[in-house]
Order: sequence, then structure tokens, then C-alpha cells
Amino acid sequence: MSHQHGFIRLSAATPEVTVADPNENVNTILAMLRGLPESDVVVFPELSISAYSCGRLFHQRSLLDACESEVLRLCEQAPNSKQLIIVGLPIAIGNALYNCAAAIQEGKVLGIIPKQFIPNYNEFYEARWFATGTTDLPSTIDFAGQQVPFGTQLLFTAKVGDDALTLFIEICEDLWMPIPPSSRAAIAGANVICNLSASPETVGKAGYRRDLVVGQSGRCAAAYAYAGCGPTESTADLVFGGHSLIAEAGHLLVESNRVGDTAPTVRGSHSITTDIDIERLQTERRNTTTFIDSERFTDVTAFHRITFDVTDQPKEQLLFPVPATPFVPKAEHALAERCADVFGIQTCALAKRLELLGEQPKSVIGISGGLDSTLALLVAVKTYDLLGLPRSLIRGVTMPGFGTTDHTLTNARTLMSELGVTQTEMDIRQACLDEFKELAIATGYQPFGSIDLVNNSALSSGKTDQLSLDAFIKAIDAVPADQQKDLTFENVQARRRTELLMNMGFVLGTGDMSEMWLGWCTYNADQQSMYNVNSSVPKTLVKFLVKYVAEHQFEGKAQDTLYSVAETEISPELLPPDKTGNIRQSTEETVGPYELHDFFMFNLVRYGFSPAKVLYLAQHATGWSKSYTPDEMKHWLTVNLKRAFSQQYKRDNVPNGPKVGSMSLSPRGDWRMPSDASVNAWIQSLD
Repeated sequence: MSHQHGFIRLSAATPEVTVADPNENVNTILAMLRGLPESDVVVFPELSISAYSCGRLFHQRSLLDACESEVLRLCEQAPNSKQLIIVGLPIAIGNALYNCAAAIQEGKVLGIIPKQFIPNYNEFYEARWFATGTTDLPSTIDFAGQQVPFGTQLLFTAKVGDDALTLFIEICEDLWMPIPPSSRAAIAGANVICNLSASPETVGKAGYRRDLVVGQSGRCAAAYAYAGCGPTESTADLVFGGHSLIAEAGHLLVESNRVGDTAPTVRGSHSITTDIDIERLQTERRNTTTFIDSERFTDVTAFHRITFDVTDQPKEQLLFPVPATPFVPKAEHALAERCADVFGIQTCALAKRLELLGEQPKSVIGISGGLDSTLALLVAVKTYDLLGLPRSLIRGVTMPGFGTTDHTLTNARTLMSELGVTQTEMDIRQACLDEFKELAIATGYQPFGSIDLVNNSALSSGKTDQLSLDAFIKAIDAVPADQQKDLTFENVQARRRTELLMNMGFVLGTGDMSEMWLGWCTYNADQQSMYNVNSSVPKTLVKFLVKYVAEHQFEGKAQDTLYSVAETEISPELLPPDKTGNIRQSTEETVGPYELHDFFMFNLVRYGFSPAKVLYLAQHATGWSKSYTPDEMKHWLTVNLKRAFSQQYKRDNVPNGPKVGSMSLSPRGDWRMPSDASVNAWIQSLD
């Protein structure tokens, strides 16, 4: 792993402690650090040098002196001097004792932060030992022979790639406040927050703690590392669970076992580690334009910035979780929730649009027997059910063309019949042949560059002569498969279908977001409709949506047919099938695997990553349906970029449709891009 892509490695460590024995505790910390050589930042729990449960021993000079000398030893003996190490200890300053965190790197203490909120309720009695950290404190203190920055508003900054790691430290109770100190620190620039904690385990507390950490990371658009004390603290009245968590921008990345969960209790030292994407966090903040507005509530100039260098220790692999299918959650329950959310948004959006069409709104959908049109049909059917309207107001139209297979045609017919919509079938082949002939006369067009429609008597015997159509089909079949490439042949069919649909009524579009990103649609054909319920649904999610609706809302023959559609090869079916009648025109063989394209689209659009970083992430992603070589990934990423730039003119002119996820390509919403922009800089960055 390289910092050039904006990643840092972060660990939250829970050591086995010996209460009131700083020497033994530092020995344990050093041993843990030797096992974490690749981490840039390691945070330990609250009062980890002394242990949290020392009680009145905190007022013993022997303990305080031992803590100070052992921190000095930790500075000197840390195995990786470039590592930023954060530990907790009590520090006496003048007439007060403070519960502090010390940030250590390169043999010295970079800064010391006192705890701001001292709990003294229920099981907590910290106010008996510690004073509250406030802003009215000395800016530096003498500690272990060093003049060390001191205060509650310290930020530790380091260069990471093209961005900056800005780290803030708070202690346990600080997070549980209405306005945690980390909120103001995030406004001042902190994108990594570390919390040293001693939170005892009680029934139900772990879930609330998890929600706090994840929620704060989301509100602050930051990474949040929470290191909790473990069960080797004194158990006179409390048990500490050793619960550690690391979250990023509202998502839990990694979590330790704890006392009371279903796993065996871990009493020894343990840690969790993950990689944090600093560039992603900064992009999130820049996209959320209201984030910077919060500066009016915080004096950002009050924060003192301390610079340091991140470790140059090479990382063997990326620990940041990179799912190959960012639109499709891996966990079954999460996928079901995602599908329910998306389908609910689609039906709710369509319901509002239909209400504007009158009391008995009619709609038209082209049904191909493929995934996208099936999803649109399901949305329409359930929307009419929601409105208490008869499904017969939906006209499903299947329009067999030169590439239609028996499999998809049968599925289209069965779906329309089983779902109870008005069923219409219109064979478009003769009408398309007539247009081919007109183009041939006007422009000299020859299908596939070899079929002469003007001078061949068998093919030009009359516009309505069915034998002429049969002869044309035979002529197509005679063209070698590797020569069956003809964009005009495909576009005529696509536009004929759209013309028929538009002349029937209010057309519901079926094209998905992935097709729109790649421009894999015919302009003024399947690119157009009166309303498109699939407009921000990525291709990789469509199959799971169809399966989800099949499983939860249908049964019998309708359900079986939906499952069949979900397993059908993705194809526009505009070129003839093979000799056995099966689909020959595979979309993914032509334009590339949709799982790759959706991955590329997500990271390019959602986070604005460079192509080099997108390629790096793709090579470290888990969950691909097959293995891809680096050259294959680079090839399809190049295709993705070129198509995305060259096809923007299609996205500039698309119908309304609901945004269902974190991104959309609507020119009126998320994605505004000049249609004549050059892709050169993006392509060159790959080289």
C-alpha cells in the first residue's frame, strides 16, 4: 500500500493491563507495537499507562512519577519511530490532576490533551481524582524533560498523498456529550479522530456505543478510532469489555470482540487495524458544501497545529475494505434492505407522476423479457396496486425484432399475462425492412455492408411482400457472425420501437444508470421516455431487485418467470441469434463486464478519484465474479472513460426519474458535465 493514493493505516489497541504498574504496562504496549509495524497511527485506551481503575492511587506521587518516566521510555524504545502512538496517563499540573492523552512520535511527546468532560454520575467518580480540561490552561507544559504543547485544541497534521491527515484526540466521555469536542475539531479540519476510552460493559451499552462512534464519524465526515479498556482492569465494581471500533464517514469498518458478545472472552492484548482513505474523506467534505458553513460556529484559528511525518513502512496489502460491487451489499439482510428501499422509492415516485395524468392514468412499457424492462414493469404493477388502480391500465408491448430469441419472447409474454397488464405484440421486422429499403434508395445503405436491398430482386420485390422479409432474414443468416456489425441496423429497430411506444401513450422508460453512463443506448430511442423509474439504478443491482421482488411479492408461474429473467444474458437483442436460437449479441462481450463498469462509475462519480486510484482499488477489491488481469482492468477502465465522456450528450437530454442511491446522473441533479469535455487528462493519468 502506498500513501500516494491517500491511505493511512490506523490501529485501535487494547492491552492487557496490570493495575498501577506503568512499567509492566509499557512493556505490554511495546510488545503490541512490535506486532503492528505497518500502522501509521496506534491509539491505546484511556489511562493505558497506569490503568483506568486506580482510584485514590492516582493521587500517589509514586504512580505519577512512574507514568512520566515510562512514557519517556516508550518514546525511546518505540520500535517504529515514525509511528504516531497515542496513550493515556494522569498528569499533575500545578494544583490539579488531569486525565490526559499523549501523542508520541520520533522519540518525543508531540502534544498532550486533557479530558474535557469528567463524568461523576452513576458508576463514575472521576471528579474525585481529575480536574476538567478547559481552554484556560497553559499552552505548553514541562513533561519528562520536554516542553510539550498542551491543551484541548491540538491538531496533528501530516502529508498523505495529495491531501493532509489531520488528527484530533478526545477521551471517552467527550464523545457522549451533546456537542463532542471532535465536532468542532472536524470543522477545523480534523479528518481522523482518536478516542481513548474506559467504558464499562453494561447490558445494551455496546450497541449505543457503536451508534455513537459510527454516527460521529458520519456527521464529521471523518474516520473515528475508539480504543476501549479491557477486562484486566480492576473488577471491584465494574467490568470493562475491551470494545474497540473504527468507523469512517458513517460506516463501521472494523470492530473487536468484547466481553458479553457471543464470542469467547478475550482477556489478553488485542487490536484492530484498517486503512483509512483520507482522499475519500476530503472529497466527501467538498461535496457536502454545507460542511464548510459550520465554520461560523467554531473559531478554527483557536486550534494549534502540530506537524509530523507518517511512517514510510511499506504495506504488503490494502486493509481498507473495497467491495467489488459497491451498489450491492454483501450481507443478505443489508441487500434485502437496499432492495426494499430502492423499490419503495421507485414506486412512490411513479405514483406521484401518475396522479398528474388523471383519474385513470394509462401507461405504456416496452417489454423485452430482459432485466431492465422487467424491473420497470414490476414497479408499474406495484404502483398501480398502491394507487388502487387496475393493472389493465398498463399496456405492456413486446416488439420482436431480428435479434429476439424464443426465450426472452416467451418470458415477456408470460410476465404480461401473469401480471395482468394489457398485452400487445407488434413484430417490427417488416417495418424495419421497409426503412432499410428507403435508406438504401436514399443513401446506398447496405445492411452489414453486403446485403443489396435495391438491386437484389428477391429482397426488393415489394414493401409489403412477406416473402421479401423471409428472404432478408435468410440473407442475414448468411452473413458470417464476425461480420454482423451494423449500428444502423440496430438503431433502426430501437427507434422503431420507441416510435410505436410514444404513439401509444405515456411511456415508462426502462434504461438503467450504467447504460446511461456508458451511453449504451440509442439516442432518441431507448434513451427517451416520459418518465424513467430505472434512471439511477445501476445494472449490477437490477438483477437483485428483480429477485427480491419475485421472492417477496410473487409466487407460482410469475415468480418462476422472474427468476428466469434474472438469469438471462444481458443483450439488446438487435443482432440475429446464433444457429441454435440463443442470444449471440452479449452486451458485456462488447462493452465490457458491468461489474467492472459499475465499480469504475461509482468511484469516478461518487468520489472523483483519479483513474490511477480507481484502477488501484479495483485490483484490491474483493468479490469479483471472475478473475481479471491488471491489463484487462486497465482496458475496460479506458473504455469506460472514453464512453463516459463521449456520451454525455445523451445524459444531457434524459427524462425525469427518481434518485434512489447516493448518486445519480441526472443533468438536473447530481451530474452536470460539459458534453464536449476532453478525456485526455484522465487517460494520460493511467500511463
